[in-house]
Amino acid sequence: MRWSRSFIPTLKEDPQEAEAVSHKLMARAGLIRRLTAGAYIYLPMGCRVLKKTEGIIREEMNNAGAQELLMPALQPPELWQRTGRYDVIGEVMIKYRDRHGREMALGPTHEEVVTDLVSREVRSYKDIPLILYQIQTKFRDELRPRFGVIRSCEFIMKDAYSFDVDAEGMERSYERMYGAYCRIFDRCGLPYIAVEADSGLMGGAVSHEFMVSSDIGEDRIVVCAGCGYAASAEIAIAGSGGSPAEKAGKPGKMEEVRTPAKSTVEDVSAFLKVPPGNIIKTLIYITDKEPVAVLVRGDHEANETKIKNRLKSARLELADEAKVLEVTGGPIGFSGPVGLKLPVLADHAVRDMVNAVTGSNVRDRHLINVSQGRDFDVDDWFDARDIIPGDLCPKCGGAIEIKNAIEIGHTFKLGTKYSESLNARFLDEKGKERFIVMGCYGIGVNRILAALIERSNDPNGIIWPVDLAPCEIDIIPVNKNDKAVIEESERIYAQLINGGFDVILDDRADKSPGVKFKDADLVGFPLQVIIGKKNLDKGKIELKDRKTGNMTLIGKDDALRTIKDKLDAQRNRPC
Repeated sequence: MRWSRSFIPTLKEDPQEAEAVSHKLMARAGLIRRLTAGAYIYLPMGCRVLKKTEGIIREEMNNAGAQELLMPALQPPELWQRTGRYDVIGEVMIKYRDRHGREMALGPTHEEVVTDLVSREVRSYKDIPLILYQIQTKFRDELRPRFGVIRSCEFIMKDAYSFDVDAEGMERSYERMYGAYCRIFDRCGLPYIAVEADSGLMGGAVSHEFMVSSDIGEDRIVVCAGCGYAASAEIAIAGSGGSPAEKAGKPGKMEEVRTPAKSTVEDVSAFLKVPPGNIIKTLIYITDKEPVAVLVRGDHEANETKIKNRLKSARLELADEAKVLEVTGGPIGFSGPVGLKLPVLADHAVRDMVNAVTGSNVRDRHLINVSQGRDFDVDDWFDARDIIPGDLCPKCGGAIEIKNAIEIGHTFKLGTKYSESLNARFLDEKGKERFIVMGCYGIGVNRILAALIERSNDPNGIIWPVDLAPCEIDIIPVNKNDKAVIEESERIYAQLINGGFDVILDDRADKSPGVKFKDADLVGFPLQVIIGKKNLDKGKIELKDRKTGNMTLIGKDDALRTIKDKLDAQRNRPC
């Protein structure tokens, strides 16, 4: 590849709309260009990185026994209606009507499609186990696309699906895919953490997310260095963190006090001069069946994932002003558990609270000296709050760390959720019909690029691992008018090409050496071969390691062997 004939439009300045480092560098290095909010064009350098990433994924998936297929992006909504996910996914799904008036959807994922396929083709236990995968464009109508390709409306995903005769078979398939994921991310040079996670919209009992810690990550993970416990903050078990509630041995008399226009924990705490940990926050939620009240301490935040899972409810949303007034008799901000005619759920931290402050279900009024068990009862106790700094590891009791992270992969043990809805059955050895047991496994291909750049960059640009770099080697002739320099550059270029290396020759006659060096660092080629007259007169050329910045003089006749050794030392070999 010659730079003069390549389309690599680098930029000196960051795009105005770019927030994340990865977004800025992908644009400046000529990897992507924004078409519209949430949709990006991959330019040749970006496309090369994508294809190399996909190549690693394909190799490891094939080695793990998965078979590739390609399913349509267009999907009929009937399949989603049969699984019950059509209404749950809501406005995230991009839908339209064709010229015949039929509603169609652009697939955000393919569980329904692949299960329907297998339900029509698999008949016997002899046809499974089976693992199918694809690398396909997905579509989601994101409310707020941001951070470049990290949160976009159109993205590339590798999604795989396993089909087994029983739970034990699914466990084997799951472990096989889990191992393949570890090898994929290792080879991509990603410092990932696998965490226990919520299955969410996908369903199933068990799932793991593969995360890369990052300041811009929109997910939060909890990690214990002591025992290795790692979980998504959505499901991490909360301990005893936060400011301790005030201990009071004897309950006082419950009283109503005026709290004019004081509807937040902060306002009530300051007005009544009580710590937030002595306030019980009462939240009214709407579920599939009925409104419920959830109680958490004032210095804690309710965890809606935990609440939703506890209630086994597809729908969970905070009640609006009208609904709160209807079910409590008072406005938002003044709700309380005393006298409430709703199911009451509470976080464990509320259990020992004595002489607490709560809403009174009357505007501008709160209750003081409220004690659980005397003044109100709780129908269900469970871990209902977010984990916070100061909480202890639920496994070993050690200190935990809470980090922001980017999700790059997710694996799910689905069980029979989809096979039951879509009638995917098989005949077992005894001729009895049974539902196929499934798992599913996703990787955000675009996110691998962005997450890697977030973690691997410096003020000069991107630092790619050898296996993902758009080119492994950039040859830079310093003296563009010197015949010997040009001839040696061409000789080494041809030698490297014939040796099977992925190389670019920066033969731009209109660019200075300084510009070439800056562009080489910006795009992030792992090895720069710098050929200048002064060194060449001594039979030498210079190698620059992009990652370390180290410069090495080598004999020009040893170039092929030395370059090969340096690149081999940097490769992330499959385990």
